[in-house]
Amino acid sequence: MHSKGIPVITAEQTAEILLHVDVKEAMRRVFTSLARGQAVQPAQKVVLLPNCRGDFINYFGADMSRQMLGAKISPYLVTEHKPVITAWTLLMSASDGMPLMLCDASLLTIERTAATTALAVELLARESAQILTVIGTGPVARAHIRHALTLRNWKEIRIWSRSGSQSAESIQRECGLTEGMLKICHSAEDAAKDTDVLMLCTSSATPVIDVKRLIRPCLITSISTNAPGAHEVSPRALQEMDVYCDYRQTTPSHAGEMVIAARETGWSTGDIRGDLPELVTGSAISPSYKRHAFFRSLGLGLEDVAIADSVLSYLKEQDK
Repeated sequence: MHSKGIPVITAEQTAEILLHVDVKEAMRRVFTSLARGQAVQPAQKVVLLPNCRGDFINYFGADMSRQMLGAKISPYLVTEHKPVITAWTLLMSASDGMPLMLCDASLLTIERTAATTALAVELLARESAQILTVIGTGPVARAHIRHALTLRNWKEIRIWSRSGSQSAESIQRECGLTEGMLKICHSAEDAAKDTDVLMLCTSSATPVIDVKRLIRPCLITSISTNAPGAHEVSPRALQEMDVYCDYRQTTPSHAGEMVIAARETGWSTGDIRGDLPELVTGSAISPSYKRHAFFRSLGLGLEDVAIADSVLSYLKEQDK
C-alpha cells in the first residue's frame, strides 16, 4: 500500500461506505478503549490565522487497541464571499508510523456526532421513553434522527427549526420513518414541553430552548457549535440538571455553557456525573430523573479516528 500511495477518500466515497458501517458501535469501541487506558484524547487545538482571516481546529486521537493514530484538521477560511469550511482526517499506523489513509471528513463528522449522541441516548434515556424531540432540520439533525430511531420504542418524533425549510415528507423519507410518526411543530416550546428526549442539533451560539418551560424531566442532548462561548441551553440551567459529557477531561474547558457556568455560577466541573468512557463501562451514576439530565458533546479526535478507522477497515475487506 505504501509504495502505491495511501488511499484518498472523497466525500462521495464515504457516503457509500457509511451505508455499511455501524458508527455507533465504533464510538462505543473507542470510548471503551479510552476507559481502559488504551486510547489517548488530547484537547483540541484552535489556530487563529493572521489578520482575522479565519482559523483551523485540530482534533487529535490515538487508539492503541487498534494501533491507530489520527488527526482531523478543519479550516474556517474567510473569503470575500461566504467562508470556506472543510475537514480532512489523516490516519497513521502506531506500529510503523506510516500514513494509512486521508479522507474527506465533512460527512464523517456529521455521522460521528450523531452516533455519539445516539450512544448517550442509549445509555442515559429512560427505557420507557416514547417521545423524541429534535430541534433543527439540517443534515446534522436528520442524522441524529436516523441514529436514534431504533434506540427506544418511539411513538412520536417531533421536530422544529427556525428555518422551517424541510418538509415532513422529505424528512420522513430520508430518515425511514413510518407514516404518522413525525410531527412538525410550530415552536420549540411546543415540540419539547412534555418530551422524553430532547436533542438540540443546531449551530446556534445562544440558547434555543428555555429549560424552565419543560413540564417534566427529560434527557437533553446538545452539540452546539465552535463559535466562542456557544451554548444551546442557558449556562445557569446546568445547576438544575444532572450533567454528563463525552469526555470530562477536555469538554468542560471548551463547551460554552460549561465555561460560562463555571465562571459565573456555582456550577463546577466536579458536578459532572459521568462521561462516555464511564457510561459505556457502567461506572457512571445514572440520571435520577427527579430533574433534567443534560448530555454535552463537544466532538473528539478519537471519534474522528474511530469512524475513519471503520472506513479503512471496510476498504480493506473489499480488497480481499
